[in-house]
Amino acid sequence: MIRAHQLTKRFGDRTAVDGVDFVVEPGRVTGFLGPNGAGKSTTMRMILGLDAPTSGTVSVNGHRYAASPAPLREIGALLDAHAIHPGRSARDHLRWMAASNGIPTTRVGEVLDLVGLESVAGQRAGRFSLGMGQRLGIAAAMLGDPPVVVLDEPVNGLDPEGIRWVRTFARQLADEGRTVFISSHLMSEMALMADHLLVIGRGTILADCSMAEFMSDHAASYVRVKAPALGDAANLLRGRGLDVSRVDDEIRVTGLDAAAIGDTLFKHGLAVHELTLVRSSLEDAFMTLTADSVEYHAVVEGAA
Repeated sequence: MIRAHQLTKRFGDRTAVDGVDFVVEPGRVTGFLGPNGAGKSTTMRMILGLDAPTSGTVSVNGHRYAASPAPLREIGALLDAHAIHPGRSARDHLRWMAASNGIPTTRVGEVLDLVGLESVAGQRAGRFSLGMGQRLGIAAAMLGDPPVVVLDEPVNGLDPEGIRWVRTFARQLADEGRTVFISSHLMSEMALMADHLLVIGRGTILADCSMAEFMSDHAASYVRVKAPALGDAANLLRGRGLDVSRVDDEIRVTGLDAAAIGDTLFKHGLAVHELTLVRSSLEDAFMTLTADSVEYHAVVEGAA
């Protein structure tokens, strides 16, 4: 378990993380989301003791991570897949890490096999592709078989098979009762992977809830209706006080669920060809929530 209480970090006159409170619980995948500059990396670095909080506390399984005598057995972390000596082989990189934490060298072969790098274990890490570097970083994170796993952008550079593997692996870790904390900008993957979301913007927590609650609270939805007498259907539903808009060969209705809309049209003798609930994506919901927290806005050429 990871627990933060009034966790704050300032760099000069800039507050990167502003008095946040959260708990990352075991047995589920917690997604950590936020725009660039929101405070995600700083928060992760404070969890791992790489940055000291200006005030507040953060603990891992009840104590400071930096106080652990064998940190790799406490947390497995991947923050920067490039933090590897380029002239050292993948196997040797993991061997010295294992030796530093009293981990048997037999574990090195196990994690290399786990991430699919056993066949290239003797190659220099500097020759690895971005995706191979990510896999080596995950192998290093799992070296101590830790109860807590913290991964920052773990699917960056991976091919579709690798992305699916990370997704399945994260779920497996959570099912084993481990604490899994993952940051990613790939919303489509986070929607498939995470049980719980922690969203940060401008250093403050904007949401701390289950994926289902987040989508219910922040994702817009409407019912798509297609019918032969589309104009009559639209007029009838507007007459019931519903918000109805027409787009090409369909109407979009909010304010009533699909079953009730179908019942209403049926009672008035109007045939229906389609009734579909359409909900916006996690990306849309995230963008809506964090619209006022984006630090860097791109300008679209030609936009008014």
